[in-house]
Amino acid sequence: MSSGTVQQIKTEYDRALRLAGTGKLREAAALLDGLALQAPSAAEIPYKRAQIAARLGDLAAWCHAADKALALRPTEPAILAEALQAHRTAGHDTRVLELMDRKIASDPTAVGPQADKALYLQQIGQFDASEKLFRKLLKKHPNDAELYRMFAATIRFTSNDPLIGAMRRLAKHPKLSQPGKMHVNFALAKAMEDTKQSAKVFPHLRRANAAQAALWPDDPKARQEEWRAVVAAQAGIHSIPDGTGTDPSLIFVTGLPRSGTTLVEQIIASHSQVRAGGEMATALRTAYQVFGAGTQMRALATEPAESLEIFASKLAEQNRVHADASARYLTDKSIMAFLIYGLLHATLPDARFIIVHRDPRDIALSIYKNHFSGGTHRYANDLATIADVIKTFRDIVEHWRAILQDRFTEIRYEDLVADPDAQSRAVIAAAGLEWEDQCLNFHEASGTIKTLSLHQVRQPIYQSSAAAWRRYDTELQPFFDAWGDAPWD
Repeated sequence: MSSGTVQQIKTEYDRALRLAGTGKLREAAALLDGLALQAPSAAEIPYKRAQIAARLGDLAAWCHAADKALALRPTEPAILAEALQAHRTAGHDTRVLELMDRKIASDPTAVGPQADKALYLQQIGQFDASEKLFRKLLKKHPNDAELYRMFAATIRFTSNDPLIGAMRRLAKHPKLSQPGKMHVNFALAKAMEDTKQSAKVFPHLRRANAAQAALWPDDPKARQEEWRAVVAAQAGIHSIPDGTGTDPSLIFVTGLPRSGTTLVEQIIASHSQVRAGGEMATALRTAYQVFGAGTQMRALATEPAESLEIFASKLAEQNRVHADASARYLTDKSIMAFLIYGLLHATLPDARFIIVHRDPRDIALSIYKNHFSGGTHRYANDLATIADVIKTFRDIVEHWRAILQDRFTEIRYEDLVADPDAQSRAVIAAAGLEWEDQCLNFHEASGTIKTLSLHQVRQPIYQSSAAAWRRYDTELQPFFDAWGDAPWD
């Protein structure tokens, strides 16, 4: 290849990057496809093509381009990461596991890649294989507290499990770090509950949550100010004239953590026309980018229609990476989307909104028992604060209930588990879909589940988690005191 040709390819490649940077994704993709024919050994071209395919929501092209780049540069970490993300999004479990094994082989002593594989095996329902790998890792790394917490999330301990003794020894280690205290005590609390040693559950939970609070302090006042300001900014907002919504259309499934949103999403996503997006977190992030973040959000009633159209367009682009061309609908169960239901209702005439309620006492217990990603849900470390957050959530939902007259449905978790058939049909109707029998057999569907509830949603609907708070009514007293005389439903 002549130097002139090389320079021409570089010039055209740079032009493709500029096109992509200005949102002209299809033009950039076509240019890169042409360049790939001219320079078949240049890994940068299919690598960039994969990233653009992701932004276009073209799963097949994303996977193909990422694999092509990886074949050209098999040991490049960034390209391997791109291929992993592409195939995980597409649900190609076998290929994902192959790529994970390749990453593990590149550094067999690293714990992270092997733990990631164990988690992925959990997420795709291969619990036995996951447990085997976790136990192997813990045998080699008995002082890795996070491994215990990750492992504990989806197994049921027995009283003679040797890992319980190992965790107790680690919890008493004088040099155990603050993150270590957090992880191992969450794991021990789960082990105590599994082995019916209820009196020992909350002592471990208090230690775990205290450590978590020290790592990520909460600011209740700032949170209240942010939430109230965002809701107030949507007062009087007008719908976009002739708005078309997004492609695919969005079905928002919103509720507090541990309220049953994963169950509801999986029922909907079992429908042939729906893809599960999970906690995409695109809606609020896009709103903050376009209109100002938190207390800085501008009054949307005075925003020009063009700004609202820009928001809808940007949201559609952000969601394409989660979409599938074969599905007309995409679920979004991002928890914080409830803050901007007014904006979403005004800009997305094809969207549906489903709120999931659950007994606040069960929500509080489950939130307090579970570890969340660092820095998220900081209120989860204190029972009284959890009560305030649940009440604020209910106040905001009541606000939207009063002003959103259509496409807005509320369901109760307890009703769903008590009468799965009738309530599942109601959920599908609320999503604007025709009933399909497989929606009642959601637990048999394949697909990755990225949630604390992943083990439960691989099973038929059951009622054992309802009223679980009664086993800990004494320990939950700080929650009851903060709740006051507010009604439970």
